[in-house]
Amino acid sequence: MNDIFDLARKALELTKKAGADEAEIFCTKGRSVSVDVQRDTIDLAKESIVSGIGIRAIKNGAVGFSSTNDPTRIGEASVLAVKSASVRKADPQWSGLPAKKEPARVSGIFDRKIADIEIEECIGYTMEMISGAASIPSVVPTSGHFSCASFTHLILNSNGVEIEEAQTMVQASVDDITKNTPISTGSEFDMSHSLDIDFYRIGEKAARLASRSQNGISTQTRDTAVLLEPMAFADILESTLVASINADNVQKGRSALIGKLGSKIATGELSIIDDGTLPGGIATASSDDEGTPSRRTEVIKNGVLSSFLYDSYTAGKEKRESTGNGVRGSFTSTPSVSIRNLVIDHPAFDVVGETTDGVIVNTVIGAHTANPISGDFSVEARNSFLIRNGEITSPIKSMMISGNIFELLRNIDGIGKDVRKVGNVVTPTVRSSKMRIIGD
Repeated sequence: MNDIFDLARKALELTKKAGADEAEIFCTKGRSVSVDVQRDTIDLAKESIVSGIGIRAIKNGAVGFSSTNDPTRIGEASVLAVKSASVRKADPQWSGLPAKKEPARVSGIFDRKIADIEIEECIGYTMEMISGAASIPSVVPTSGHFSCASFTHLILNSNGVEIEEAQTMVQASVDDITKNTPISTGSEFDMSHSLDIDFYRIGEKAARLASRSQNGISTQTRDTAVLLEPMAFADILESTLVASINADNVQKGRSALIGKLGSKIATGELSIIDDGTLPGGIATASSDDEGTPSRRTEVIKNGVLSSFLYDSYTAGKEKRESTGNGVRGSFTSTPSVSIRNLVIDHPAFDVVGETTDGVIVNTVIGAHTANPISGDFSVEARNSFLIRNGEITSPIKSMMISGNIFELLRNIDGIGKDVRKVGNVVTPTVRSSKMRIIGD
């Protein structure tokens, strides 16, 4: 049987032969291992092989798409993509697929140890995480998950783009709960392109957080300093700001930042960079999923909105270059605008030690309900604690926080030194000088 990449090259020719003016192939092949945990027991371990081809065909300015994971149906999928384009209306704003350019040089996205890993090793790493959770006697894990994958993408188009790149990924997470009442919970996770994760520490951190969160006290509704730890801040950012800096949303009138390029929208010490070339970044690659070379884009520089994020289509509508933000969920979908690695930059210091009065929030629940246009959000704060005179003190039993992402960006007056990758958002703890908290 032919290799799937050989079939991908054949699909490009078949799509052009079927009548496409332009054609693009996105092909992936790889292997993954996953392990599920229920309480402190391995529930399921499985290995999967994945491969498939996505085909975009452009005819008379209209775009058609089809995909298949069946090697015997490549020809059929090619014809179907062209037929799909043929029955669609021409898009006068379509400017073409990306041209061939030298891809970016990137590092830290492939680890041979993950590519060669056996399922027994994966179970062993999962057991390390369970052992870490069990290191705190008053806590037990309720669930957990380990997964790793090794995959290679091939991007081809009729303009001569041909990019083949291998990546690996490993991630692990655990949820813990206290044995005794009052019950409290804690969770932790980590992910990386390399096998450099401390799995025992993941379990231990979740267990300590659950234990520390017991016997929570009530807090008053008020405006106060709020410290958002990386997971909390990343969750809010992804549900608010990310939508507003998406060029597709801007062009369709669905962003609060329309007409604000060059305007100050955040504190002057804050910069936010989207970087597809970040060494070891979760979304780092030599190109985006259309074949546009990855790059570093300053979205906010010293508080000023400097750029939106574009794929080839949205960039073409403005006759500008793509920022390399064409991203796919898988070979079964077409690309759309999304962040790569969103990096938060601000002078760092001991934000806890220099907070006289406030609260610190580990995670939030409900960020997905935020208004992506206005940036308003109201979320439940989980594993939150009072801060008094530079020290984290009592856990808070129940608390909501509400605000607006643009007010939050203007009110940031410090960040911590605890930078971590929360998926493809790279951030430390962020302190807002004033935010509304709602107690019980």
